[in-house]
Amino acid sequence: MDLIIVESPSKAKTISKYLKGKYRVDASGGHIRDLPQKKLGVSIQNNFEPQYVNSPGKEETIKRLAEEARKAGKVYLATDPDREGEAISWHLQTVLGLDAEKENRIEFNEISPKAVQNALAHPRRIDYNLVDAQQARRVLDRLVGYKLSPLLNNKIQNGLSAGRVQSVALRLVVDREREIQAFIPEEYWTISAELQDEAKRFSAFHATLEKHKGKKLKIACKEQADAALAALGAGEYVVTSVKKTVTKSHAPAPFTTSTLQQDASNKLGMTAPETMLMAQHLYEGIDVENEGHIAFVTYIRTDSTRISSDAQAAALDYIAQKYGKEYCPAKPNYYASKKGAQDAHEAIRPIDVTLTPEQAKKMLDRKHYNVYKLIYERFIASQMAEAQYDSMQIEIGNNGYGLKASGRTLRFAGFTAVWQDKREDDEEEGGKMLPPLKEGDKLLALQVGGEQKFTKPPVRYTDASLVKAMEEKGIGRPSTYASIISVLGKRKYVTKDGKYMVPTDVAYRITDMLMKYFTDVMDVGFTADMEEKLDEIEDGGKDWHTIIAAFYPPFEEKLRFAGTDGDELTDILCEKCGRPMVRKSGKYGKYLACTGYPACSNIVSEGEVEVTDIPCPKCGAMMTVKTGRFGKFLACPNYPTCKSTLPYEEDKKDVVYEGVCPDCGKPTKKLFSRTGKPYYGCSGYPACKFMSWDPPTGEKCPTCGSALVKTAKGNVKCSNRDCSYKPAKATKTAKKA
Repeated sequence: MDLIIVESPSKAKTISKYLKGKYRVDASGGHIRDLPQKKLGVSIQNNFEPQYVNSPGKEETIKRLAEEARKAGKVYLATDPDREGEAISWHLQTVLGLDAEKENRIEFNEISPKAVQNALAHPRRIDYNLVDAQQARRVLDRLVGYKLSPLLNNKIQNGLSAGRVQSVALRLVVDREREIQAFIPEEYWTISAELQDEAKRFSAFHATLEKHKGKKLKIACKEQADAALAALGAGEYVVTSVKKTVTKSHAPAPFTTSTLQQDASNKLGMTAPETMLMAQHLYEGIDVENEGHIAFVTYIRTDSTRISSDAQAAALDYIAQKYGKEYCPAKPNYYASKKGAQDAHEAIRPIDVTLTPEQAKKMLDRKHYNVYKLIYERFIASQMAEAQYDSMQIEIGNNGYGLKASGRTLRFAGFTAVWQDKREDDEEEGGKMLPPLKEGDKLLALQVGGEQKFTKPPVRYTDASLVKAMEEKGIGRPSTYASIISVLGKRKYVTKDGKYMVPTDVAYRITDMLMKYFTDVMDVGFTADMEEKLDEIEDGGKDWHTIIAAFYPPFEEKLRFAGTDGDELTDILCEKCGRPMVRKSGKYGKYLACTGYPACSNIVSEGEVEVTDIPCPKCGAMMTVKTGRFGKFLACPNYPTCKSTLPYEEDKKDVVYEGVCPDCGKPTKKLFSRTGKPYYGCSGYPACKFMSWDPPTGEKCPTCGSALVKTAKGNVKCSNRDCSYKPAKATKTAKKA
């Protein structure tokens, strides 16, 4: 039996149901191989080659899939139809030892019986341009995140992270908040009038003051408002222009990932991550009572508004039957995708237009139903005829001032029979038609008044508006929008005030520091340009190594400067690479770090301690005074590179001299180790560095040359335990003498 491997168990269940047991379908559970979690995993010296390892916890999955692949006739890799999915298939092919020359890759935009069967009939080889584009993004993001995050932790606080796209998105939120804080409200006034024809045959209507002597009017203060009101009160209102037109409103395009997240936020109050989770379930399939596993929508990570001809034909048939042929446009609707869109997949749409939201409501819980209804109605509306309105504009003159009134009524519902989309800039009055006036008609003023207002600051970002901004500025891709917003919340870089994002204190500090040292990485244009270069790799026009190689050297230089900027440069040279060391402050006090970071990561501790004139016996650095369990002692400042310690002498008068140094003949001092154990050191230190655990006699062993020492019982022995020397025993005569 042939084997099909997908990412998720849910997707596997749906496909298995459609294939009715003719294929074995299993899931990898996402990536089975990736960069290591606890180290960089990118060989900078070896042309930035990634060093992949099997993902933690995937041992059993790999073993199971390898066994199934060995038994299978053919193996098909059916991961998602995008860069990430292509890379997962490549990793599966590599780890499972599949033949790279065979056509074992299949893909489908929707999980339906027809789409799956069509994919199986047209397998292909792995697209290495897609794989390379994913590898370039993964390596680039790893280099930026892995290098910047420790810098933030060192300079600001522990537990922080940075990212190539994440940090730019955070900058947008911080910059917007600073705009709000710096905003100074400006006063302005609006003047409106309630008017009616002199004969009072028609209903009254509202008009707003807009012009003075033919020019756009902006009233900035009460004095100007009073002057305008006085002039209007002294004159008469006369209709100067009446315009009647039929206006049309075109249907909106079907959803992309971005517009789905925006509408779900605005209409359903759902966060971007929550929306994508519901949409993912609808794409992979959901268990439905008496129906089994069913998929509801097409692939949900796309920036294209294109739809297939089959889907369009099905939609038009449904619209004609449900609403009437007049609701179908004269020519099918087509929508241009935004500039820079990859356009690899269709827009998000229902798989089956006959599965209406009313029917799906019985199959889905509330949140899944709401998202499906949103997708369904947007798609159907996108294929419907334009809405038509009878619109009217009346212009009124009075004493050199011009007022304007607008209104409209619905003439033909078109797509609005399915989709209501109230735009913020839609200020037309309540959908009502104005009275049938004509030029020259005089009007009565029932009420005229002015209202003081103030300009408002920019609005904080919501999930919807941040996604829209990221898409417009080319930051990230459809597959990353929700995860970026999720990280900003999880890291506590932003909090929510209702639906609005508010940056926390640490967000300002992160943004300021990264903007100071890494202006290109934090630049919106630079980030968008990098996305275009990744697209060029996918198109087969660029080698991904060259893009990383052009980015990394200047980035590493900035990283080195950021790590040392503001720190005190010392004359101490790094023992590992010879570069100067800088004095830095960290969580546990001061320390010395190599200026060659990150190429050389050597550090040595340095606290606020007393420096002595005693050199370290191992490396020569001046010893410092420290305090331990048994009191003060001398420690090398180059710890942990050098771990040398010496006892500390409070007062030389209290020193006990016992024994003679066998090397220089000077008396030895009785000293104590950090644990309180006594030992003996030459008083000629540091010129003479002799030390012994027992009092030395001043003589050396005739056998091995080591020091001869006295035991606690007064006996003499060689200090070298491996030496066989035994001193001659004294005779009784000698003892008596």
